[in-house]
Amino acid sequence: MDGTLVDSERLWDVSLAELAVSLGGQLSPSTRTAMVGTDMATTLRMMFDEVGREATPAAVAAAWDELTERTARLFATDIPWLPGAAAALADVCTAGLPAALVTSTTRDLTELALDTIGRQFFDATVCGDEVRHTKPHPEPYLRAAALLGVDAADCVAVEDSPNGATSAEAAGCTVVVVASEVSVPDGPRRIAVPSLVGVGSAELATAYHRGRSVVHDPVEQRLLGSP
Repeated sequence: MDGTLVDSERLWDVSLAELAVSLGGQLSPSTRTAMVGTDMATTLRMMFDEVGREATPAAVAAAWDELTERTARLFATDIPWLPGAAAALADVCTAGLPAALVTSTTRDLTELALDTIGRQFFDATVCGDEVRHTKPHPEPYLRAAALLGVDAADCVAVEDSPNGATSAEAAGCTVVVVASEVSVPDGPRRIAVPSLVGVGSAELATAYHRGRSVVHDPVEQRLLGSP
């Protein structure tokens, strides 16, 4: 969701930077980049390390509440779509393909974002606070596939971060990697695209068949080493 469908990472930039100041420090660009694709608990651990504060349970709980409240106010505004994302979702829906939203964002914030994105596009949603292991662990995508009633190996994931791509790939998905400010390493089952402009059900089907060919043909895997 964040960084693939909507430009909510910009909103997280604001709330995370403000939290760092509230905790008596500043958030460096490198640490902010490392936070992309992580769940709230991991993000806060990195935040406390960054500002040199002891991560006591009480301090973390207070920071969690502060970050959630500030981000919720930002999410309640119109979250900007990323290029091509709205059209891609609409095309997948029109084609009748089952779709799941898999995000590291907590359920309460995701519900706010869905007011903009549109709940009707998703047959299932999996949030960061609903799994035992978050990205880069495969559990979020395995759970999403189970909710859809399909094998994860028959799914195409759309991701923009190393953690997200690793999670989806480890679950068995083919991964369409949308270019972002965070570099995502290449992989035989990762197909890079500059944006979701022009990406719809047909293009996702092509990506799926390309990813499956890698699984079944080691020679083809070598040929598909770059997007």
